[in-house]
Amino acid sequence: MTPTDGAVTEPAFAKINLTLHVTGQRADGYHLLDSMVMFTSIGDEITVRPADTLRLTIDGPFAAGLSADDDNLVLRAARSFGLNHGADITLTKRLPVASGIGGGSADAAATLRALSRLWGAPLPDLAAQVALGADVPVCMSAEVTRMAGIGDDLTHLGPAPMLDMLLVNPGVGVSTRVVFEALARKTNPPMGDAMPDPFDIDDWVVWLADQRNDLEAPARAAAPEIDQVLSRLSAQQGCQLARMSGSGATCFAIFEDADSRDNAAAALRVGHPSWWIAPTDEAPT
Repeated sequence: MTPTDGAVTEPAFAKINLTLHVTGQRADGYHLLDSMVMFTSIGDEITVRPADTLRLTIDGPFAAGLSADDDNLVLRAARSFGLNHGADITLTKRLPVASGIGGGSADAAATLRALSRLWGAPLPDLAAQVALGADVPVCMSAEVTRMAGIGDDLTHLGPAPMLDMLLVNPGVGVSTRVVFEALARKTNPPMGDAMPDPFDIDDWVVWLADQRNDLEAPARAAAPEIDQVLSRLSAQQGCQLARMSGSGATCFAIFEDADSRDNAAAALRVGHPSWWIAPTDEAPT
């Protein structure tokens, strides 16, 4: 979207790791993954406007959890172009911080897309994107994507299927570094190559249930609140699958239909008013 004042706005959709298999670790410490990723219709938002220098303002319900200093990933993304250009950047933070749904990486990717349009400049290459964060390349597109390697081996599978999902975060942050360090086994089997069509939703959900998030066990040890979230989600009528996303603490549940999802959201809000609870569906592509 480009308003009349020259601003450019890009969505930073929430990234959901439907699966996350940790298959190895390189000598430089990077972990090797095999993950099925989709994006939902909720997320943060980046708006950029012409300016003489780079400036960052953060607003939104979760703005208090972030600092607009030079090390902010949004400003690092802007500097990755290697250009002496300015921009007034606003990050509207709607997703919880350190929540396992790609907020920072999605914000960086949205910044790259927005500034490329504002400045008429080509996007930084894959290596520059990976240098910002291993999840940044997958966040450059809203397609369902199989992400392998350290996040640089991407297979796009097309638009996301129409899933009625509920995201729940118990209000605790989980350190990605701590979770990876606590992972007992770093060499686990990848996903199988034979998978059903994502748009055959019933078969796909059955297939997803046979996959894993290898980070779930160490994350649950670090934040026992995740156990309660998964237990409550699994107990809701119409829940087909409940799993943690990324390194936590946000969990997702796939429901049979929107009514079941919305009823579950209402019930959980009554019992757990401090939890972040967000009904959502697939992101537009």
